[in-house]
Amino acid sequence: MSPIPRDMEVPYGVETERFRIRPITIHDTIKDYDAVMTSVDFLRGCLFSSPDWPSHDLTLIQDMIDLAWHQKEGQLRRSFAFAVMSVDESVQLGCLYIDPPSKDGLDAEVSMWVRASEVDTGLDAELYETVRRWVDDEWPFDRVAYPGREYTREEWDALP
Repeated sequence: MSPIPRDMEVPYGVETERFRIRPITIHDTIKDYDAVMTSVDFLRGCLFSSPDWPSHDLTLIQDMIDLAWHQKEGQLRRSFAFAVMSVDESVQLGCLYIDPPSKDGLDAEVSMWVRASEVDTGLDAELYETVRRWVDDEWPFDRVAYPGREYTREEWDALP
């Protein structure tokens, strides 16, 4: 992913009737930790880039450090992490990541997850469609990949 031009405002987020996407910060640690730890086994199987994350023994402090890292990366315009929150901000429903590409010919890689309790509610499909539209409309990328959604693990691993 090419750095976001300094004169371009980074898209802040998007809101639907069901959820709000906004930059994640260390102030989200408690809600993020709850979303992660109630979904450990589910999450370990759904993220290509981090197949061993999260661990069952992840601590609150470790999660806060992760969020601080994500927050700083966003400030540096290197990668971007977003909380997927209920509209009233009472519950973190998942996360969204916009990262530099690990494969040739791409501008960015986008991944996301929803907490295990939301898997059967249709939220994942709604989030994916919302994110695709938002990235297409608001971000300066022409070639975006959604690993795990557009590619199987084998197809993704075979790309240069």
